[in-house]
Amino acid sequence: MTRNYLIGFALAAALGAGQAQAEELTGTLKNIKETGAITLGFRDSSIPFSYLDDNQKPIGYAMDICNKIVDAVKKELKLDKLEVKLNPVTSATRIPLMANGTVDLECGSTTNNVERQKQVAFTNTHFLTASRYVFKKSSGLKSIDDLKGKTVVSTSGTTNIKQLTEANVARNLGVNIIPAKDHAEAFLMVETDRAVAFVMDDVLLASFVAGSKSPDDYVISKDAFSKPEPYGIMLRKDDAPFKKVVDAATAALYSSGEGEKIYDKWFTQKVPPKGLNLNLPLGPELKNEFAKPSDSPDPDSYK
Repeated sequence: MTRNYLIGFALAAALGAGQAQAEELTGTLKNIKETGAITLGFRDSSIPFSYLDDNQKPIGYAMDICNKIVDAVKKELKLDKLEVKLNPVTSATRIPLMANGTVDLECGSTTNNVERQKQVAFTNTHFLTASRYVFKKSSGLKSIDDLKGKTVVSTSGTTNIKQLTEANVARNLGVNIIPAKDHAEAFLMVETDRAVAFVMDDVLLASFVAGSKSPDDYVISKDAFSKPEPYGIMLRKDDAPFKKVVDAATAALYSSGEGEKIYDKWFTQKVPPKGLNLNLPLGPELKNEFAKPSDSPDPDSYK
């Protein structure tokens, strides 16, 4: 009698613990478990991070990382299958759609900064961009100081033209700064020798070089007008259990060497649909970040 009572008690305790564990799920993990679905926000033209291929399917570097996170969430929740829903986002809609629960992960090219961390959270950094300049090899430029007295273009209304203007004053360069209406016009000015250099985010410069008539004619500077700016996969703020799963998944991916392979696939090889190669090898700062993953918004922590 006593033994049966004890067995019954143990079973009830075990069942109770199981139920408690199931009830402990909160926020995003709870919602994913209950619906059997996770929603990824994607960009339609952020090459090579997140964009549509010829079949209108979202692909890219950030999409590959998000798919690894999905695998980790599926494993964490012990789900046999997990439906992946895809929701387009833009620069303007990505934060509102994250905040209101429409998307669970934003897989794009979003800069992780202090201002944005007031509204959303980020997982470990997957890319570092900086404001650099592109020029023709034939111009023989070596450093920012070599731009002295020359004509340099940047796109109006960007932080890049602001950084160029500040450096021009601080270094007493006497640069003739031309504001272009968009990135394409700015690159065309270097292509047609109306400007010696174009200042912009290095990854955007790399995509213009890759798409040009003669990619081998151009060089992107090692010198930068800005500190490294981290890109991260975005998730909802104040959801510690979900962030813990996502952070563990990205940290394992980056530190294992697999993150470097995914990076090489999108930045040093031809990518669909046009077969462009950005020729942007993994830099020392990002290599260091992959070895010790971090979600810091502070550019100084990536030097």
